[in-house]
Amino acid sequence: MSHIVTVQEAVTAFADFMEPTAAELDAIEREMPLILADVDLIDAQIITLDRTPNELDARRIRRARRRVLAERRALANRTSGATGGAA
Repeated sequence: MSHIVTVQEAVTAFADFMEPTAAELDAIEREMPLILADVDLIDAQIITLDRTPNELDARRIRRARRRVLAERRALANRTSGATGGAA
């Protein structure tokens, strides 16, 4: 009995084209405040999954949503200022 096994070349796992470019890393760094705000919103929503949200939970979610919107606005203003467009 012979076993059929797939083998991935080790070379592809470390290929240069798979690494993020400097421009991609800069874009991630610019978007990091928004990413963290989204994580806080998701955390606040996860807390309320298995129970009825109380007033504190509702405030936490509203605050997190406002922070996400503020970060999105700030990111749009930063990127439009860099390209010369209007937000």
